[in-house]
Amino acid sequence: MGQSSVRGDRSRRRRRPEAAEPVRDDGHYEDKGLPPDAPGWTPPEGGAVPPADGDGEVPADGGGHRKGGRPRRKVLRWTALTLAVLIVGGAGAGYWYYEHLNANLRKAPRSLGGGGLQKPDPNAFGQSPLNILLLGSDGRNSAKNIELGGARQDADRKPLADVQMLLHVSADRSNMSVISIPRDTRVTIPQCTDPKTHKVYPQTSGAINESLQHGGPGCTLATWQELTGIYIDHFMMVDFAGVVDMADAIGGVPVCVDNNVYSHDSKGHGSGLKLTKGTHSVKGVQALQWLRTRYGFEDNTDIGRAKAQHMYMNSMVRQLKEDAKLTNPGELRDLAEAATNALTVDDGLDTVKKLYDLGGDLSRVPTKRITMVTMPWQYGPGESYVMPKPGDAEATFGLLRNDTALDGKDRKKKATPAPKPATPKGQLKVVVQNGTNSTVNGPVSGRASVIQQQLSGLGYTAAGTDSALTTQADTTITYRDKAQRGDALALAKALGLPKDAVRESSSATGMRLVVGNDWRTGSAYPKEPGDEKGADKAPDSADALNGEDTKACMKVNPQYSF
Repeated sequence: MGQSSVRGDRSRRRRRPEAAEPVRDDGHYEDKGLPPDAPGWTPPEGGAVPPADGDGEVPADGGGHRKGGRPRRKVLRWTALTLAVLIVGGAGAGYWYYEHLNANLRKAPRSLGGGGLQKPDPNAFGQSPLNILLLGSDGRNSAKNIELGGARQDADRKPLADVQMLLHVSADRSNMSVISIPRDTRVTIPQCTDPKTHKVYPQTSGAINESLQHGGPGCTLATWQELTGIYIDHFMMVDFAGVVDMADAIGGVPVCVDNNVYSHDSKGHGSGLKLTKGTHSVKGVQALQWLRTRYGFEDNTDIGRAKAQHMYMNSMVRQLKEDAKLTNPGELRDLAEAATNALTVDDGLDTVKKLYDLGGDLSRVPTKRITMVTMPWQYGPGESYVMPKPGDAEATFGLLRNDTALDGKDRKKKATPAPKPATPKGQLKVVVQNGTNSTVNGPVSGRASVIQQQLSGLGYTAAGTDSALTTQADTTITYRDKAQRGDALALAKALGLPKDAVRESSSATGMRLVVGNDWRTGSAYPKEPGDEKGADKAPDSADALNGEDTKACMKVNPQYSF
């Protein structure tokens, strides 16, 4: 979806925010449910606000990393995606209102990349993890967005995705992990096609926030999938005005700074945020300022800003879970209008009923099992951009691919003895499939045959191949029921695969070995240090923050204190 779909003329329906200093982009841009009529429908609990856009300086090419009141009622349905849902029931007076809210939502195709990852098979209980990409756009294509973001000269520029977070909810809905990627992380942006103009954007390398300019949020989703190897079910995007309206509708969120802060300097850098030391409740424009502040927090980079966004979101969830349930019809209606007007969603979330169902899943996660991290990173040459930190970044992505909680609480207290194989190797029917297809690198032909021959040499003479090509980050062995687990583990050991490659799935029809993009060459599986043990929590470089950390306080950079 291009710049025309981010906001449009709907912004004129919103009330104007209270007078406040424009939330500038650090000076670079500033040259000076169920349908309401359904029987038994009741409003769900939950709700929160998505991250806003960034306030950091963005060079003309989009890259460059620079050093430099409480919520009114309880409505937990986690960040922006849940907000749109939770309010629909109490706010609506009939089916017409339900349709009105549906019409408010802007929709776009889920992925604009060719091919791409396949959704993983469900686990033994028929459960699947849920991955949602949350985006904050810096679009200035409306008077209100220009007022809030400054940089009138950029009104015709395509928006950048300056805030990007992936929300991962475990298959059993027991935990949630959120990972942010700094906006100027250098990545491969795959070929994408604009769904409206049909313009084809060739594959390129650039800052990840530029991916939004290659046809819309569906290209950003495709970029994330290529980088992380994680299948992403949905995206949700909000712009400046949407954040302000939603923050106003739900009320204030407590945030903390360890010193006085004023995000502003003589060069025009800063979001305009001004707070004294301690805890404050922020909403509306001030909430947007908090979410966009880079100059003034920690080392004045996007890394500090991501931490501030994590603190805001965690605080909002805690507050919404603790407060009384929202019952005032007028307040519900305001919240419903703000939420549905604020969001751009993928075509799989194109109704409030679908959003409501999604919110139901999210609301089951306890606060203590919410973990927020920043992708482990390192500076590129010249410190002009960042890049994924070798080892740690992939380990973090791998945990999410394997549906392992980043808080480390999924680790087994007792190692379960591996069952013995039940089927002789020569009689075990295994189907080998090539999963090396890649939007960026393309497939490696013949991989299924190579590994099938390797299995035959190991005594698995009944192994066959499936000629269909698929896309998968990791090599896996799936099986149908517990009776086959011993056989699957023995097969993994014979090939040198880690134990977490073995997965029981209710959708499996037999034993299947998919050779993933982690094994594109050779007949021996390429082991990495630590593969034998396996990671069970986010690395220290991910800077994890737990949802129940009530003592978290942003460190203020002395240059922006008063």
